[in-house]
Amino acid sequence: MSYLVKNYNRKKISFKSGKGSYLYTTKGSKYLDFCSGIAVTSLGHANPQLIKALNNQAKKVWHVSNAFIIPEGEELAKKLVQKTFADKVIFSNSGVEATEAAIKVAKRYFYSIGKPYKNRILCIKNSFHGRTLATIYASGSKKMTEGFLPKISGFDHIEFKDSQPRFPNIRKRIKKTTAAIMVETILGEGGIKPIPDKCLKYLRKICNEKKILLILDEVQSGVGRSGDFFAFEQSKVKPDIVPIAKGIGGGFPIGVVLMTNKVANAMKPGSHGSTFGGNPLAMKVGSKVMDIISKKSFLNNVKKNSKYFHNQLNNLKKKFPKIIKEIRGRGYLIGIQLFKDQTSFIKALMKNKLLTIRAAENVIRILPPLNVKKNEIDQAIKIISKVCLKYK
Repeated sequence: MSYLVKNYNRKKISFKSGKGSYLYTTKGSKYLDFCSGIAVTSLGHANPQLIKALNNQAKKVWHVSNAFIIPEGEELAKKLVQKTFADKVIFSNSGVEATEAAIKVAKRYFYSIGKPYKNRILCIKNSFHGRTLATIYASGSKKMTEGFLPKISGFDHIEFKDSQPRFPNIRKRIKKTTAAIMVETILGEGGIKPIPDKCLKYLRKICNEKKILLILDEVQSGVGRSGDFFAFEQSKVKPDIVPIAKGIGGGFPIGVVLMTNKVANAMKPGSHGSTFGGNPLAMKVGSKVMDIISKKSFLNNVKKNSKYFHNQLNNLKKKFPKIIKEIRGRGYLIGIQLFKDQTSFIKALMKNKLLTIRAAENVIRILPPLNVKKNEIDQAIKIISKVCLKYK
């Protein structure tokens, strides 16, 4: 009997330890973990460098109120600013908190320049930005909002089409009250669908024309998962606000919202806060993750090995054309779209000791650690091929 609320449909399996790309169950079975806690354990399980950083800090200070200067937070903030487009950051504990902060910053910016009526955010319908009341209504998904009335107002929606144009009639959706466009650079829960570079450029152009803000949600796609530190870097677009989380902590809860000085100047003392956001333990781990992932050599290796993975998966698509419809994604944010419902396929992968997770549109989401080894990729390919043979 579990005393946990049944808001998750948990698989009847639990793990007692992990190392690198592998997890070990309480019964001693070994699994190849290509779920990574949903893109969280970016440097694998029990990474010795992260353990050392955490243990060293644990002997000093665990928590200090944000009423005081936290040197560990200043250190991580500096590294993030030096590596990215951002001038300033706000720390929190999760992706949804970072996204909520991004929404607040956008609204506060227009309030600060005397335009408080500009307070609506334009989002992609059926996207995913988290599970707070505000962010489920930002998603525009009936499945996520069902049972959570009254509706949280302040969000409008556009469609993301797979055929041209990608954002039909977007100009008509921008109103006098629109403050920002907020999109996932690569739609995660929505089926691992990257927004093409030219579409991101188009969104930036429209935001410039309408003098509104561009928020790019990189909670899942950021921190090296695409092969670049941010997935939007490939498009050469500069956003105004970017929430991140997941991979930046390597497994330790951290959320960050990055922003330009223009919008950061609107945030005055008392305009936002977090009891645990920026705590020394999280900051020290995040700082070590930054040291490792932000290196050009590390990201080049992600690009090289993920390209190999995509090629191998596309070979499987050719081999099993009636099973695999499409290979999607970028870097190690990978989706295998099947012609049929993916539930039984994911179960079969797990039975063969490969852990994955679902996404919309019959997609199997594959999220290995960023330092996954090539032989581990080969092992995953063999398992996927074996399952395809069964379903042939």
